[in-house]
Amino acid sequence: MNHHVTTTANIGTELTGVYETHLTVRDLDRSIAFYRDIIGLELARVLPERQVAFLWVGGPEQGMLGLWGTGTAPMGMRLHMAFRSTPAAMDGICDRLSDVGVQPLDFNGAPTEEPVVLGWMPALSVYFKDPDGHSIEILSYLNEEPDPAFGVAGFAQWETQRRTAQ
Repeated sequence: MNHHVTTTANIGTELTGVYETHLTVRDLDRSIAFYRDIIGLELARVLPERQVAFLWVGGPEQGMLGLWGTGTAPMGMRLHMAFRSTPAAMDGICDRLSDVGVQPLDFNGAPTEEPVVLGWMPALSVYFKDPDGHSIEILSYLNEEPDPAFGVAGFAQWETQRRTAQ
């Protein structure tokens, strides 16, 4: 492989997504159960001697979530990550989360019954907390024109504004 750069091409334009991300967790077994049994990710591998588990996101080789056990460490971090989804999969997402005992949250962390729209993107988005308090988001871009003035509000409000503008 030639490592000499012969062009000023932006590497970022050649990237197609984030392949993996990692979270620290206090109880590895509890977190494996949450992401596998509640969220529905496929367990790829567990390395007990390293206190780490890997789960496939979107199927094998599409993306990966690593969970790293920290045990009883007195301090922990609360992180954020987002799963990419489709608009069709977002239909009823809040009900499906609630049905498995997970509280859907809006952009500000308040309970919600519908995804919010991030107008500047625009994208549908819903949040929830994992067992360690990490902020997990499911996001799907909308095939519509961005509207930064919309801000962040519920999907029903987005649809109403779109109908009114036509």
